[in-house]
Parts: sequence; C-alpha cells; structure tokens
Amino acid sequence: MRIEGTIKTWNDDRGFGFIEPRHGGQEVFVHIKACAARSGRPEVGQRVTFEVEMGADGKKRARRVEVIRSTRPATRQRNDNPARWGTASYFAIPAFLIVFAVTALVWRVPGWVAGAYCVASVVCFVVYAIDKSAAAAERRRVSEATLLVLGLVGGWPGAIVAQQVLRHKSNKASFRASFWLTVIINALVFVALSSPLQAMLLAPIAGAR
Repeated sequence: MRIEGTIKTWNDDRGFGFIEPRHGGQEVFVHIKACAARSGRPEVGQRVTFEVEMGADGKKRARRVEVIRSTRPATRQRNDNPARWGTASYFAIPAFLIVFAVTALVWRVPGWVAGAYCVASVVCFVVYAIDKSAAAAERRRVSEATLLVLGLVGGWPGAIVAQQVLRHKSNKASFRASFWLTVIINALVFVALSSPLQAMLLAPIAGAR
C-alpha cells in the first residue's frame, strides 16, 4: 500500500531524511537509494508517495519513493531548481577568461598561471566526482572545506562544471554562498597579484631588506 507524505527533513550531504505521513503518525526514515531516479534529489516540502518496509534494525523505512507531480509546484520547482538557474554559472567561466586575457595583455601574466588554473580545475572536478560516488555508496565523504579550498586556489571552473554535470553540491544554499565567495576572492587576488599593485605592496618589504 502506498502512503502519501511530505519530506520533513533532508540532509543532502548524507543522502537521507524523514517523511511525515499525510494522515499523521511517526515520521519515516528515507534514504536517497529509495527515491526514484526520475524524481531527482529530494527537497524539504516535497509531497511524495512511498511504501513502508522494515529495515535490518527493525525500524520502519520508506521504499519506492516518488514525487507527486502537480502543475503549480512543478512550475515553482522549475523556477527555483538550483541545477537550472545554476546553468548560468557557466557564464562565470567565459567572463573570467575575458578578465584573464585583458589582464595578461596589459600586465603580462606568466603562461604557467593559465596551466595552473587548468590543472586545479581538473583536480577539483575529480574530487567532486569522488565525493559524489562516496555519497551514493555511503562511504566517507570529502569535506566541504576541502572542496572550497580547491575552488579558492583556482579549481573553481572545474567545480562549476562538476556541480552542473554531476548534479553535486548544486542545491545547498549555504555551500553555494561560500563557494561563490571563494570564486570572487580568487578572481580579486588574481587581478591584484597580476597588477602593479603587487609591486607597490612588496616594495617596502624589499626596501627593508
């Protein structure tokens, strides 16, 4: 028998949460593996239908979870879905390429800097993929701090691609806010270190020696 309910809580990093049955009763544990792939990742407030089974620990848990589709919620989800609006994140990459090209033309940025960004981006994408796989297999995860640091040191273009292609870390508001802060900091530091400002700041230190 299928039961109707609402996603009451959801921990996207760990891939589980609880469903509140529509007609009352104890909240039911739900794991990401119990959710239909076509429904996407669960979100708090989503209305779902599910079946109940007993887990190995003797507690109830949901299985065969499916999102209840309706016209208005679907429209709201389409507008708010981070994966959709996050596609605009791709524009950050060509925008930075323009900044990089202008900066390199005006202040002669060393060629190895571009290579460093490429390497850092590839490494960042791979680490995101590893974390995605670990989340699905319930293995030890890569910390968010590590992902943010990789973006901060120049891997953020690869992180953007990973977030959209792998659909990973693209719907957690707090992480997105911290991530974009690291992108801004990285871009500002790049421009500052490439400009004459760097020489002006280092001049007093060199004179003191």
